[in-house]
Amino acid sequence: MDYKLQRRLAAEILGVGESRIWISPNPEDREDIEGAVTKDDVRSLISRGLIKVLPAKGNAHRWLERKGKRSEGHRRGPGRRKGTAFSRRDPETMWVNKVRKMRAYIRWLRDHGMLSRKDYRALYTLIKGNRFASLSDLRRYAESTGMIKGGGAK
Repeated sequence: MDYKLQRRLAAEILGVGESRIWISPNPEDREDIEGAVTKDDVRSLISRGLIKVLPAKGNAHRWLERKGKRSEGHRRGPGRRKGTAFSRRDPETMWVNKVRKMRAYIRWLRDHGMLSRKDYRALYTLIKGNRFASLSDLRRYAESTGMIKGGGAK
């Protein structure tokens, strides 16, 4: 017999899928299992050990092992890479880092008297509007427009 009813009832009781239900293949227990038609009958079979839950299958162990290696920098060589260096970086993080660097630079210039408050505010809004590709671009612009007084470099 295929024990379809007993398997379904056991799965409901134990809260797992039917594929994870193990039923004793012993021919001596066959009559008891076939006679179980209610949930109470199936519960008694579970307590006797004739019906059990199989452990869940999965590949989490290997996945965790590989994840650990990657966090240490392993398995990230050129043979593993699909995109360009730019495509592998988070654009938002790159933007934040660039803007922070430029804002820190103009703040330093203002605090050291090399940039007026008015010019600081003008550069700040240009930075916010993504006018400069990099810090060196910002420096070139500030020097060419004559905003920086004195030394000019940090």
